[in-house]
Amino acid sequence: MSMTKLTLSADSSLISEAKKLAAERNTSVSALFSRLVATMGRTEHEKPPAMAPITRKAIGLLRLPSGRTPKEILATALSEKYGLR
Repeated sequence: MSMTKLTLSADSSLISEAKKLAAERNTSVSALFSRLVATMGRTEHEKPPAMAPITRKAIGLLRLPSGRTPKEILATALSEKYGLR
């Protein structure tokens, strides 16, 4: 694969954030940008998984309690259901 230079313009705060993210990942801004574009390209061309009609109707009907992770909520529900307290 041959590499070609590309010059981009962005807000200075965005450039600072990109440099920070790259440093945290021990990579370059160029490599970070390349991965972002490759990932976006793959995900946008994939079809989303099919949902059953009942699932589509149920989306957004349930609000989970705040302050607890989904894992904690599930653990509590299973404990109550099977009397494991």
